[in-house]
Amino acid sequence: MNIRFFPQIILLVFTFGFICSCNPKEENPDPAKVDFAVQNAIVESMKRWYFWNERIPENIDVTRYTSNEALLDAIIFKDLDRWSYITTREAFNASFQGTITGAHGFGFSLLNDRMYISFVYNEAPAGKDGWKRGWEVVEINGKPISEYRTSNGFNFQLGPNEVGYTNSFKLKLPDGSEKATTISKAQFQSNSVLYSNVLLQNDKKVGYWVYQSFRQTPGLTNPVRSQEVEDTFSYFSQEDIDELIIDLRYNGGGSVAVTEQILNYLVPQANSGQVMYTNRHNAPRSNNNRSVNFSKRGNLNLSRIIFITSRGSASASELLINCLDPYVEVILIGDNTYGKPVGSFPLSFDNRLLREKNVEVVPITFAIDNANGRADYFEGFPVNFPVPDDPSKDWGDLAEARLGAALQFITTGSVSSGRLTPQSSYFQWHMIDDFEGLWKEFPVY
Repeated sequence: MNIRFFPQIILLVFTFGFICSCNPKEENPDPAKVDFAVQNAIVESMKRWYFWNERIPENIDVTRYTSNEALLDAIIFKDLDRWSYITTREAFNASFQGTITGAHGFGFSLLNDRMYISFVYNEAPAGKDGWKRGWEVVEINGKPISEYRTSNGFNFQLGPNEVGYTNSFKLKLPDGSEKATTISKAQFQSNSVLYSNVLLQNDKKVGYWVYQSFRQTPGLTNPVRSQEVEDTFSYFSQEDIDELIIDLRYNGGGSVAVTEQILNYLVPQANSGQVMYTNRHNAPRSNNNRSVNFSKRGNLNLSRIIFITSRGSASASELLINCLDPYVEVILIGDNTYGKPVGSFPLSFDNRLLREKNVEVVPITFAIDNANGRADYFEGFPVNFPVPDDPSKDWGDLAEARLGAALQFITTGSVSSGRLTPQSSYFQWHMIDDFEGLWKEFPVY
């Protein structure tokens, strides 16, 4: 998650910059301190802001670690922390504004050991090559998919995240035809909305929204909102929908500010002004704790919302669900969510050396409680109805398992046993587990 903390951060940058610029330099600095200054700055910043700062070792010999990443990995609280990472400021900003570098621009899912395209970004190389959800990947670089299986799942060996790196694919389309193609990895602007439509179900207008990442739209006068979100809810409001299905099955998170934007469209009018969430920092930084209240936008006034989820639904996706739960009926269909009730913001605002060296430390820095005080869902949210993914069907196909189950629930109030996932066949592969660091928030190949 990305916290909407930047007005305060900007003020702190200037404050800390002024203080640091007034400090005289040491005439004879300790060589060890100079050589490992960045590593020491990482430790200092972590002790100030890390959510589990009491778990950081007391005495840390930074000279033992060959990289900043190795140092960070050694001092985080591994029992709960699966997310803290180091990047650059440029990469961080680009990701949260949807600019992806070094990817083909697609996701995939496995169904009975067959590999299907699960989503495609419009402006990515895969999107421009015409790829669609539901196409089957038969071969990668001349090898059948079965040959990429490992003891832990699959390793498809798609190479580094570098612009220009190519891979070849053989794809089988729903009509039975095949497409052989070679595409390069590139830089492109991603779209967060993969699909939106209004479906008629027993005289009800049902909005169906496939939302893939909580990303800000670059170039807006308000830099922490999403134009795609505004356009979507304008459309649903004009259609005067009766029910809403939000599909977050491949949504690994993103911006808290954009999450707030969506929540203000979804909250009932009667709850405007009430608590949306309260964030909590570590004890030394508890003066930064704050509550955010709803401010209703638009004319939707829904009493329940159906979410399609999976283990790939994490971070801001779970925040959206958690904040709505005290105010509307929330139904989850699909698979249990990932379990990330904590979030991050970058720490270079608080350390001049990290800014100068372009080392952006992004550790877990806060937890978020909903209005009922619920925050510790590290095991994820359990679904009401476990339904398997069906990546062989395109978005909006009424025969797709999870969408079909959601529509059945709207019609009957339940989901038939024939649609549910057998408890004995739980093993599934999930994209989010293939990625680390910044890419874990926005996983894409």
